[in-house]
Amino acid sequence: MKIELNPQVDTYLIDGCMRCKYGGTPQCKVRSWREELEFLRQLVLETGLVEEIKWGVPVYTHKGKNIVTVNALKDSANIGFYKGVLLTDKHKILQKQGKSMQSSRIVKFINVDDIMKLKEVLKSYILEAIAIEESGKKVLFVKNPEPIPMELLKAFEDDPSFKKAFEALTQGRQRGYIIYFSQPKQTQTRIARIEKYKQQIFMGIGFHDKYKG
Repeated sequence: MKIELNPQVDTYLIDGCMRCKYGGTPQCKVRSWREELEFLRQLVLETGLVEEIKWGVPVYTHKGKNIVTVNALKDSANIGFYKGVLLTDKHKILQKQGKSMQSSRIVKFINVDDIMKLKEVLKSYILEAIAIEESGKKVLFVKNPEPIPMELLKAFEDDPSFKKAFEALTQGRQRGYIIYFSQPKQTQTRIARIEKYKQQIFMGIGFHDKYKG
């Protein structure tokens, strides 16, 4: 397979993010992760995606549709999936970036060795993302998501694995639990409800699943 490189991306990797005021300086976050970003770049290109620059960062497309991006945060180099919420995520490596990001998901890396270990997994995720785009499947956005009750946020803080299990649920299942947990006025009642359904959440079962089929 012939890999077509975009010279603008070389500029991104050498000089830093094009929209960053620290571009080309030691303070630029991209410069801290050049090796990791280059490795991710090559991995993505091997899947046949087209390399472009959009919004000042590398974006990889299929028939004009955005599939993944490669970028840097202060503490990591990342590969992001635009419709990551639709991926099956069999290996549980996807993370939600920010509360408002309903569709995209990212995988963070801090060294090349970790990327190499997941190389084939990442490729399979990219191919799945392409297949999802080809199928025309859309992300159903929640315009006004219900606020997460403080008791549930505290449960997430106390048990990160519980938070991860909850975020692995579909958006509809998350919403069902949030509505149910938020109904009682008393804090203790809310806590009791969360504890009662914690194991069910770990099992990936929705609150309303028992009423289906």
